[in-house]
Amino acid sequence: MYNLRRAGIGLALLSLAAAPATGASRFIQDPYPSTYQPRSSEAVLIHNATVLTGTGQRLDDADVLLRDGKVVEVGRALQAGSEVRRIDAHGRWVTPGLIDVHSHLGVYPSPGVSAHSDGNEMTAPVTANVWAEHSVWPQDPGFAEALAGGVTSMQVLPGSANLVGGRGVVLKNVPTTTYQAMKFPGAPWGLKMACGENPKRVYGGKGTAPGTRMGNVAGYRAAFIDASDYIAKNTAKPAKRKRWFGGDKEDSSGDSGGKRDLKLDTLAGAIQGDIRVHIHCYRADEMATMLDLADEFGFRIAAFHHGVEAYKLADRLAQEGVCGALWADWWGFKMEAFDGIQENIALVDRPANSCAIVHSDSPEGIQRLNQEAAKVIAAARRADMPAIAPERAITWMTANAAKALGIEGKTGTLEAGKNADVVVWNGNPFSSYALADQVFIDGHQYYDRADPRSKPVSDFRLGQEVR
Repeated sequence: MYNLRRAGIGLALLSLAAAPATGASRFIQDPYPSTYQPRSSEAVLIHNATVLTGTGQRLDDADVLLRDGKVVEVGRALQAGSEVRRIDAHGRWVTPGLIDVHSHLGVYPSPGVSAHSDGNEMTAPVTANVWAEHSVWPQDPGFAEALAGGVTSMQVLPGSANLVGGRGVVLKNVPTTTYQAMKFPGAPWGLKMACGENPKRVYGGKGTAPGTRMGNVAGYRAAFIDASDYIAKNTAKPAKRKRWFGGDKEDSSGDSGGKRDLKLDTLAGAIQGDIRVHIHCYRADEMATMLDLADEFGFRIAAFHHGVEAYKLADRLAQEGVCGALWADWWGFKMEAFDGIQENIALVDRPANSCAIVHSDSPEGIQRLNQEAAKVIAAARRADMPAIAPERAITWMTANAAKALGIEGKTGTLEAGKNADVVVWNGNPFSSYALADQVFIDGHQYYDRADPRSKPVSDFRLGQEVR
């Protein structure tokens, strides 16, 4: 149990924060709910493939049966009726759909012009009141490019200028007119936070706080102290009072917390465990500080993002159940990224109960997450580390990513009952020549490399040549 006494919050809040999320909290009510509806799909048998299930298993000469938008069965020599469409995948590989936990598609869409810069609300160090989904432009051509790279789901986050940047949203990578029609049903929101150079540079440069790393931490603590007080006020049994419009009847329907605060709603949802905390953080010492901050206020960190020094505390991340969402080889572009190594993901992946993830943070990188993972496999081999098998590496972009986002019960692996989010590759996905041949989301085929007409084209791209 987290030590909230150190924050002076009190025993009542301690029990509240430790309680499992019920989904009933006012802090996570959604006035902009998902309207996503799976498209119709035919039953499909993908047969004679090399299958990586995302569970750590590899099956050679195996089949995957999809029906009614779900994975029905995975195994060898599966039987299916004559009405089932058959895809001969001999020589090809099949994996779960890839998941990118750190994307800015839609909030920093292409073309990259100032009119499209909607990812950072740089008006205050703490902007937990803003939601990335309200900036998502579904016409971003980057969504279709990511689909061609096998990406079926992603978390779109605010940028990293602020101590607390706001809520992220998990999207299905499907062509739509509204972002609500992309929202992954039932997926928790993420809370984007950032430590290190970015917030102190942005706000210190304006002559305001924070201007230092110690100012960063003071800012987090002040925000969560406010949120803790907000929870206490809004969960206490309200006192009965006279109705404001007069009369003798008492009104016991109102809460006792006063005016609703959108910023504190989000922070309270994070403390209560209903909103998953994702933190942009590079240095190992700062990740350790953020783990202590989480302990102080009773929230859990779902993942550290970027984390070029995550290898220095890989054991602690595994012990505390925190994922490392990392790049394969980005480093050195600023001081806090100077101590990165190409074996970072491989080392984070080694301890028991680890959760290593390959992420993009890039409209180009999201198109080849599989190749980024392949770089890690090669770097580990050059360092004489134990060989990393494909069935292990695929989890970095599927099962582990789904776990960090809280959607592991629905996607991320090829198991009976899971959503039929599936990629058929032209060969080993960790080859530099690998391409996605076919991509299914909830059983509907949204992409076929052999048929350019199947590739979604946003309205913005109409009239332009599509290759």
